[in-house]
Amino acid sequence: MNIVVLDGKTLNPGDNPWDELAGLGELTVHDRTAPSEVVERARDADILLTNKTRLPAEVIEALPKLKLVSVLATGYDVVDVAACARRGIPVSNVPGYGTASVAQHVFALILELANEAGVHDAAVKAGEWRGPDWCFWKRPVLELAGRTMGIVGLGSIGRAVAHLAHAFGMRVVANSRSRRDPLPYPGFAWLDLPELFAVSDVISLHCPQTKDNAGFVNKTLLERMKPEAMLVNTARGGLVNEADLAGALNAGAIRGAGLDVVSVEPIRPDNPLLMARNCIITPHMAWASREARRRLMVVTTDNVRAFLACKPLNVVNGLT
Repeated sequence: MNIVVLDGKTLNPGDNPWDELAGLGELTVHDRTAPSEVVERARDADILLTNKTRLPAEVIEALPKLKLVSVLATGYDVVDVAACARRGIPVSNVPGYGTASVAQHVFALILELANEAGVHDAAVKAGEWRGPDWCFWKRPVLELAGRTMGIVGLGSIGRAVAHLAHAFGMRVVANSRSRRDPLPYPGFAWLDLPELFAVSDVISLHCPQTKDNAGFVNKTLLERMKPEAMLVNTARGGLVNEADLAGALNAGAIRGAGLDVVSVEPIRPDNPLLMARNCIITPHMAWASREARRRLMVVTTDNVRAFLACKPLNVVNGLT
C-alpha cells in the first residue's frame, strides 16, 4: 500500500518518528502541501493522511486509487466525508488524543488573563519594581475560586476543563446539544447560551463548528457578559465574530480573551484581534504537547493497521 502524508510537519517536527507507520507500507511524508499540489501528490496513494490540508469532493473524485483517508486530528471538517462515502472510502480520525493537553492550555490562558504573570514579568524587567513599595500590580488580580465557569460543548475536552475548574473551586455550568450525564458538582446546571454568557466569569468554547453556529459569539452575546468576564476559545476560530469581540475588548466591556484559534490560520495581518486590548493569542498549539502528538501517531498507526486487517477503526462516515 502507498501511504501518503500531506502535512506531517506539525505532528513530527523531529521528535515523533513515523517508524511504526512506515512499517505498514510505502510511506511518503510531505511537511506541507498547497491546495494545487494535493492531486499530484496523492495520485498514487492507497491511504491518505491529512491534518489541515483540505480534501474536497473534487479532489476525492480525482484519486481513483484511494482506499482510506485518516485524519491526523479529532475534527474532520477538512474532508468531504460524504464524497468519500459515495466512493466507499472510510474516513478515520483520532478521538481523545489531546484532551489533557487542550484542557491544560485552557487554564494557561485563563491564569494569564487572571494573574497576568507575563505582563508583570515584563514590568519587573523594564525596571518598574524600583519604587518604595515591596509589591505592585498593573491590574487587579482575579481569584478563580467562587467564580463561575461556563462551558459551551461538554464533550471529553469540555469535561476535562470542567474538572480543572472544579479543582480551582469554581462553579461549573454548561451548554451542550446533548444534555446527558450532568456533572456531579454542587451548583452544576445546564443553561441556554444567553443565560450562560450572563452568569459566567469565564466562558470556554469546546463545541464543533457547523454551518449553524458560525460566528455565534457575537455582539449580542458579548453584551451579556460581565465586565470582568473572560472568553477562551481553543475550539474553532469561526465560532467567534472577531470584529465584535475586538470591539468588546477595546471598549473594556469584558476583561479579556484567550484564543488559540482564529477564523483564518495562519492569522492574517488585518485580523482585528491582533490590535485588540487584553487579547492573548497563541498559534493553535493547545493540542501540540509531545505526549499528545505521540498518542496521535500511535492511534493513526492503529487506524491504518486496522484498515489493512479489514477491521477499520474510528470511522466517522459510517463505512465500517
